[in-house]
Amino acid sequence: MSEDIIRIKSISELHKGLGMEKPKHPLITILDFSKVCLPEELVGKKMTSDLYCISLKDADCGLIYGRNHYDFDEGVLIFTAPDQVMTGTKDFEKEDRSGWMMYFHPDLIRRSALGDKIDSYTFFSYEAHEALHLSENEERLLNQTVENIKLEYEQRIDDHSEQVIVASLELLLSYCSRFYARQMNTRSNHNKDIVSDVEKLLKEYINSDRIVDQGAPTIQFLAEQVHLSASYLSDLLKKETGRSGKDHINDFLVSKAKNKLLSSKDSVSEIAYSLGFNYPHYFSRLFKAKTGMSPLEYRQLN
Repeated sequence: MSEDIIRIKSISELHKGLGMEKPKHPLITILDFSKVCLPEELVGKKMTSDLYCISLKDADCGLIYGRNHYDFDEGVLIFTAPDQVMTGTKDFEKEDRSGWMMYFHPDLIRRSALGDKIDSYTFFSYEAHEALHLSENEERLLNQTVENIKLEYEQRIDDHSEQVIVASLELLLSYCSRFYARQMNTRSNHNKDIVSDVEKLLKEYINSDRIVDQGAPTIQFLAEQVHLSASYLSDLLKKETGRSGKDHINDFLVSKAKNKLLSSKDSVSEIAYSLGFNYPHYFSRLFKAKTGMSPLEYRQLN
């Protein structure tokens, strides 16, 4: 199999690649998943695109995202952003598939408020196993919103169409944010275990030689250790503790720095290097932001 990655740059290219008729709108399309067939020449091929995608899968969809295979029960919502890599499998041909796939180009939202905040919808960076599992009522609500978008671009292309479509898309994403919050709430006990694991990992890392050799821990490192995406872990930590992943790391670093400032005669620069900072002034800036005083002021006052 060739390792070349096939890139889809537009909605028109997507339709053509799937052997479908020309799209009704140049920047957005909604496909009935039961009617989409992956051409044989694309099976096993890696594909990426310039498009955002929101998909409702009611059965195994026959796609591999990264290293993970989508294989869920009913009512699962999956998000992908531009440049993410997919691989089509033969399971894509299953006749019992149902659901829809909405693709839209960034140009659709570029001039809107949604274009400015699309990156705040972090679920576009989640992994396959972090998909949104919907209740029947949630699925019904999303289906209705998607149908309204489809009707708009199929029947009412006029001066107001783009505004209506983008507003409906933003509504859809707002619903998704709400439903993800509900999902995290229902998994709160499990999430608390993850928070405990992250805090344990941070303590072990910061108290080891790794911090000197490899630098301060990152949210990506922590996410890999607990088998989550960096975006999902950061959102989980924010939901459970009110602090982002970056805040957790920085709080542990500052706490360790306080101990070193009071229990040793090491200079501020030496302490900064021992905590994985290549530039001591970055450390001093972080310390002051967290404590309201410089490292030297903290040492002198205590």
